[in-house]
Amino acid sequence: MTTTDRGILVGAVLALAAVAFGFWSMVLVALFMLIGFGIGRVLEGKLDLRGVADALRGRRSS
Repeated sequence: MTTTDRGILVGAVLALAAVAFGFWSMVLVALFMLIGFGIGRVLEGKLDLRGVADALRGRRSS
């Protein structure tokens, strides 16, 4: 699945959520999709939570 295909899928899910449940439900669906994306990246080992935490605290990392 290419990045374009994933973008189309995300757009379709958000559009369906907006039509079926309204704007705020669509925002909630988008938030849960972002959380799921982050969890997936952590489980794949492609996202280092310690590095993210350091960046949020203002510490520099290389």
